[in-house]
Amino acid sequence: MSGGKIDKLVHMANQIGDYFKVMPEHEAVNGAADHLRLYWTPKMVGEIIGYVDAGHSGLNAVAARAVAELKRRSSM
Repeated sequence: MSGGKIDKLVHMANQIGDYFKVMPEHEAVNGAADHLRLYWTPKMVGEIIGYVDAGHSGLNAVAARAVAELKRRSSM
């Protein structure tokens, strides 16, 4: 995956995290995770999970927890 593409995914995930951060933590994380699941393609979700799994940073707190939640859900 190109650096520009992952940079865009990180930017979009952070925007989603910023939108939900005003909510209580549990609602923010689940809201952001639900948004990613509903509006991102499975490939995009897989790429952002892979990005985090590779040890990269750059996601804000809500986005990072939302991605972790998506990974948890996918392993169920």
